[in-house]
Amino acid sequence: MTPFQIFGLQFALSFILYFMVVKRYVMPKLLSMPALDAFIVLAFTQVFRYIGLIFLVPGVVSGDLPQAWAGPVAYGDLATTVLALITIVLLWNRSRAGVAMLWLTNIVGLIDLLNALFQGASINVSVYLNAAWYIPTFVVPALLVFHWYIFKMLIKRGKESF
Repeated sequence: MTPFQIFGLQFALSFILYFMVVKRYVMPKLLSMPALDAFIVLAFTQVFRYIGLIFLVPGVVSGDLPQAWAGPVAYGDLATTVLALITIVLLWNRSRAGVAMLWLTNIVGLIDLLNALFQGASINVSVYLNAAWYIPTFVVPALLVFHWYIFKMLIKRGKESF
């Protein structure tokens, strides 16, 4: 197998496994919680996105990693982290703006991930990742699954929050 094939296989398997675990074990618990509490838990899935700043660290990633890819991905992740933290504070304080912020956080975060995936595939980013390989093959699939379920919960339970 080529590194690109291994990368794709690891990504696909992680995505499938996260989807199975979240659907079977996480979502039933979240559905049994009050909507705002479930939204807080779901927002927490996005706060660790600052790890994407690692794409700006030479030595962890190849010095040849195109900055046209790394910069937007890293700062998009950081922006999503900040939005998620604001969302959590608003939801903790039972602010009506918290649900709107969760929508915004989820939209920005998903656009960031989709941009990273499509742009990364076009330049075969996998050859530049070095030690950061685990982020798109292990972390990103989990984030994508949670983005899906955040949208699903917002559509299903967003109006029952208050």
